[in-house]
Amino acid sequence: MASIRSTSSIAGPPREMAGQRTALRKVRKLLSWVVLLIATGLFIYPLIWLLSASFKPQSEVFDNRLIPATPTLQNYLDIWQSAPMALWMGNTILVTVLASLAVTFSSSLVAWGFAYYRFPGRDALFFLILATMMLPGVVTLIPTYLIWDALGQVGTLTPLWAQNLFGSAFYIFLIRQFFLGLPRQVFEAARVDGASDWRLYWNFALPLCKPAIVVTLVFETQAAWTDLMRPLIYLRDKTTFTIPRGLKALVDQFGFAGNWHWELIVTASVIATIPMIIVFFIAQRHILEGAAPAGPR
Repeated sequence: MASIRSTSSIAGPPREMAGQRTALRKVRKLLSWVVLLIATGLFIYPLIWLLSASFKPQSEVFDNRLIPATPTLQNYLDIWQSAPMALWMGNTILVTVLASLAVTFSSSLVAWGFAYYRFPGRDALFFLILATMMLPGVVTLIPTYLIWDALGQVGTLTPLWAQNLFGSAFYIFLIRQFFLGLPRQVFEAARVDGASDWRLYWNFALPLCKPAIVVTLVFETQAAWTDLMRPLIYLRDKTTFTIPRGLKALVDQFGFAGNWHWELIVTASVIATIPMIIVFFIAQRHILEGAAPAGPR
């Protein structure tokens, strides 16, 4: 009996400590969920407010109610009548698709060259490409404009996407890191079987680096869709406006003489934002995979 009591008295405290640790883990998990919920609310509140304001009349836009007192769909009808939203949306889709495909293809091709081939001065040339990331965009703004003006492309959509045919230093670096993480033996075996350089790139390298390719497409899609600087510089006619340039025109139009029609502006903003939300929801898994590229092997 004495031995049983001593055994139970020894086993008691460890069980109590294990229970305390379990309770502490639950409390920490609960606190982490609370913090995450608060942070999520802070991040999505502006979007919820924007969506709510798009269903309010002009007098109630800034009443800070998330549920409109007098909800209406008239703003969505008025915005399509007040501005050529369909045309602007079409221009934006065209520019976004061409810009995304152009920069993804060109950047991946250059990245493959730096990752797979070995040639004199490769590292120095790659460092030079990365050094261009240090240049602010305004440095090349005027020279680039003069080039497009000499080509007679000012006032068209071409300057908004054709620059991407020459790749992007950031995307080249990103995709190159993924290419370096691929086992070189796969490509050497394919070359022994008679695969050409193009086939190595197109049929082997690109499919194996799908997360990096998707991340590049999504990032450039977001950049091209929301770009305002270049449309402000190159576009003159309303028929060539993109969504951001059109929103700027709406702000100027409805803000004349202080008569701000914010209900129409926020409604147009909602229409412009929804496609990007859909794109990110579709590609979120690939974005997470592309956030942690593998190191060289």
